[in-house]
Amino acid sequence: MFVFVNPRRGWRHLAVTEHRTSADFAHQMRWLVDAGYPTAERIGVVLDNLSTHKPEALYETFPPEEARRIVRKLEFHYTPTHGSWLNMAELELSVLARQCLAQRVPDVATLRTLLAAYEIRRNAAKATITWQFTNEKARVKLHRLYPSNPQ
Repeated sequence: MFVFVNPRRGWRHLAVTEHRTSADFAHQMRWLVDAGYPTAERIGVVLDNLSTHKPEALYETFPPEEARRIVRKLEFHYTPTHGSWLNMAELELSVLARQCLAQRVPDVATLRTLLAAYEIRRNAAKATITWQFTNEKARVKLHRLYPSNPQ
């Protein structure tokens, strides 16, 4: 499952693929550029450190000109190791699990139907995410990544 979230806009998109390959990732990034934000000059993408979440996946999947076109519009930001909770898509997945996936889903087609209904409902409600993790809190919680600056 691929989850796209724009927390300020109250927009999300969920896509289900049969596998979790580099090619699947590349096709989702092309969807984001061409259908999700076709007029955007740059798109910031926050990702976990899954091995398939790399710009190289686009070059492995598409001809060089097409891969370059897509990559030029994307700005990748990776969450720290063991910091996937910093990725707002994880928050959306938590809501999704509670509201939509509490039962066993028998097949991919049913999952796609459930997710489409969830996406329509949440987008119609313009459900936003209120991020309350401040820089100050980050310096405490992630002190190894944000060392204090003694003066």
